[in-house]
This record gives sequence, structure tokens and C-alpha cells, in this order.
Amino acid sequence: MPTVREEWRAYWYLPLVAAVANIATVIHIYTLGPFMAPLEAEFGWSRAQISSAITVSNGLNAGLGVVVGFLIDKYGPRRIGLIGICVMAAAFASVSTATGSYGNWIFLWFLISLGAAWTQPTIWTSAVSSRFDAGRGFAIAVTICGTSVGATMLPIIATEAILNFGWRWAYIAIGAGYFLLAMPLNFLFFRGAADSQARLPREDTPAPPRTLSGMEAREAFRSLTFYRLSMAGLLFAFCAMASIVHFIPILTDRGIGAVEAASIAGLIGVASLIGRFLTGYLLDRFPPERVALVAFALPVFAALLLLFGDGPLAYSLAAIVIGASLGGEYDIIIYLTTRHFGLKRFGAIFATVLVFLTAATATGPLTAGAIYDHFGSYQYYLWLTIPMVLCSALLAGTLPRAPEEYNRGAGH
Repeated sequence: MPTVREEWRAYWYLPLVAAVANIATVIHIYTLGPFMAPLEAEFGWSRAQISSAITVSNGLNAGLGVVVGFLIDKYGPRRIGLIGICVMAAAFASVSTATGSYGNWIFLWFLISLGAAWTQPTIWTSAVSSRFDAGRGFAIAVTICGTSVGATMLPIIATEAILNFGWRWAYIAIGAGYFLLAMPLNFLFFRGAADSQARLPREDTPAPPRTLSGMEAREAFRSLTFYRLSMAGLLFAFCAMASIVHFIPILTDRGIGAVEAASIAGLIGVASLIGRFLTGYLLDRFPPERVALVAFALPVFAALLLLFGDGPLAYSLAAIVIGASLGGEYDIIIYLTTRHFGLKRFGAIFATVLVFLTAATATGPLTAGAIYDHFGSYQYYLWLTIPMVLCSALLAGTLPRAPEEYNRGAGH
């Protein structure tokens, strides 16, 4: 069994290029907050209408993602990922053509859903998990850190682009920038063990496909652990996604300027990045269920800070807490999926777990927007998040120990 050092020496580049591609997972989510004000001003839409874009894209992505998961198991993650980069970049840029018709808005976000399905985290983490075992937790953390970088930079980039060039050109610039960054790196270096006859960097002969162990999909779907893990992810993602999308509006409603609010929101990404690496380190050394228990309960403190705090300091602390917890979410869910169900059908199994998560991310922002539109305040939504994240923490934190045959090299 290779050691952590040996795994990283052989495949150090893979989590890094996967992290760049994984920015597509959240590119449409972390930018929607800055776009709300100009869209509201130009088209006269409510925040619930604008937020429904996430509902459309993530709701459709839930079903499409399962199909893509099976394709990953059949064809390998490389082919799927390279197609996805192209589709997502084009779909995101196409939002610049919005006409003001709500039907057109929904159609454009249907295109986003296609891109999101073909760039889902299952693709990038499938390849990385197949190359790492002893150091899998930290390798997954590096892969998912693309979302943290996105959370840090995209709100600021989008805000500045909108202020200087207008919201339409901002959509085009962000879509093109993602493609130019992700495609060359992943075309050259992104290959997992399931990508049969893949020629690896600095190797003279093709590497044979590796046999991966694990449950069949139907066996996993009959497991209570699968549904407990999925529900834990659903409850957490419902609250987390709504907090991300509406974080800037929450602050601007309390008198914080748009640029300052975007800067504070950027702390979510910084904290998420730190929390992600810390979570990955802990997952390789401690029972992952205990790590999940702590990480999933953290948003309670963020909700209390937003409810009772006042001023940039309190809001900054809330952003840090949200980010620290968010940094561990996907890492923990992915890690627990690989350890409880193995890698043989990881694409299909985790894609189905993502159905629960995408259902939550589809309805969370819409629910928060509807609560605001009805009550004129986000406080009722913030109170709602507290029992939901506590239930999530208990569901994940009390899972039984993973089967030993899928747990070799876990490091704990």
C-alpha cells in the first residue's frame, strides 16, 4: 500500500488541475449575489425570481447528474470533464443575452444546469480518489478548494466587472476566463485510474486501468447509511447555499456598501479554503464521523452572529464561520461516500447523493428569497437554519464505522 508521501510524489499535479476545473461547480452560485442588484434594477424582478435561477439549474442538475455519474463509471472522468469545461463556460457567458423575459431567464439557467451536470464534483474527485488512498482526505480537500478560491475571488471579480463594464460583459468575461484557465491544464494532466490506457506525464507506456473495489450501486441504495448521509448533506446544503447567495443582500440591507459587503463575503472563501485543508488533514487522522459532527454544527454560530451582531466585525466573523464549515462539507460527504461504499461505482453513488444536495441548493436560496419577500427581513430564515444544521450534524456524526475493506489506508 503506497504511503501518503509516495501518492503525492506520483500524482501531485492531479488534485491541483482538478481544483481549477472544479471552480465551475460554483461559478454561477457565488456570482449571483453581486448580479442581483443590477438585474433587479434593469428588469424589475424580485429577489425570489432572481434566486429561482439557482432552483432551475440545481433542480435539473439533480437528475442530469445521475446520468453523468453512470457515464463517469463507464467512460472515465477525463472525457466527461473536458466536455463539461466547454459546456459550462459557454452556458455561463450566454446569461449575458438575458432579454428581461422571465421565460428567457429560466431557459438560460437551463443551459447552466447542463454545464453544472458535466462539471459536478463527482468528476474531479472520482479521478483524485482513484489515485489517492492513504492521503485521500487531503487530496480531496485540495480538489474541492477550487470552490473556496471561487468563493473568495468571484464575488469581488463580479462586483468590480459589473461596476466597470456592466453586468452583461461581466458574464462573458467570467465564462471566458474560466475556459482559458481550466481547459489547457486539464487537457494535459487530468486522468484518473478509470481512464483506461491513459498516458501519464513523463511515462513512455500507457498505464493500464486499475480495478476499483466497492459496492454495486443497487447495494448502496438499499443501505440506511446512504440515506442518512444524503439527508445530512441535504439539510446542510439547504442552509449553506441560501447563506452564500443571500449573504451580500443580508449585509447591504443593514447599511453595508456593495463593495464592502462583497469584500466581507470574500472572507467566506478564505475561511473555506483554510477549513477545507484543515478538514482534509483531520479526515486522514481522525474518525470522519466526528469531524462531520463538529463541522456541520458550526453554522449555528454564524446564524446567531447575523441575528444579534451589528457592524462589519460581527458580519466578518459570521462569514468566517460560514466559510470554515462550508470548507468541510463536500470533503466530508465525498470522503464518507468513498469509505462506506468504495470506488467501484463511486460515480453513480455519489451522483445520487448529489441529487439530495442539489435539491437543497435548488430550494435553499429560493426559500430564503421568498421569506425575505414576504417578511421584508432575513431573520426568520436565519432562525430556520439553526435546527436544520444541528440535525445534519447528528445524522452524519453518528454514522456507523465504515466497512474495513473500503477503509484501508484511511489513517485513523
